[in-house]
Amino acid sequence: MTTELPPTQPLRVHTSSPTATLPPQPGRDWLPRPGAYAAAADRIITELTYRTGPLVTLRRRADVVEVALTVAPDPEDCVLSLALGGDALGGELLTFTSTAIEPVAGGTRLRVPGSLGTGDTTLEHVPATLLLRVVERADADLLVVGTARVPYGPLHRTTGFALSRTRPARHLGLLVAAEFTCIP
Repeated sequence: MTTELPPTQPLRVHTSSPTATLPPQPGRDWLPRPGAYAAAADRIITELTYRTGPLVTLRRRADVVEVALTVAPDPEDCVLSLALGGDALGGELLTFTSTAIEPVAGGTRLRVPGSLGTGDTTLEHVPATLLLRVVERADADLLVVGTARVPYGPLHRTTGFALSRTRPARHLGLLVAAEFTCIP
């Protein structure tokens, strides 16, 4: 009768060497390469939605006056700016400017904290977070769709922004679908 011994594990060897091997840093594959990006007028859709609870009381498409995405080597320096205007806003201007772009769910989604305000820079802006789903990403392209939801009362009191006096609203929703391409 023979008895087999279980396989043995190699012993860890401790050295007094001060150098250590660090694990590789994860790549920034959730954003395209650094540079300035823009979206053509026919490659971006923005929509404003007034909501009272689960009910939509008003929905309007807004014209994009300006849109820009700057991808920097440091993710905290990335900036997304968006300016909306046109007849749907009654001649007013609504702006969103980000403070950072953060990956969520392994980079399949992007969290874009920032502020929402009007064209009047003397008025205080309201904090807003745009949650984007990355539909497609390439070296020089980024296709995203997402929403932001802001309480309408503080937005109206702080910035004076108003769409309709006849439609009640507790929240203002902003939908953005855009295809950004690198500016050569």
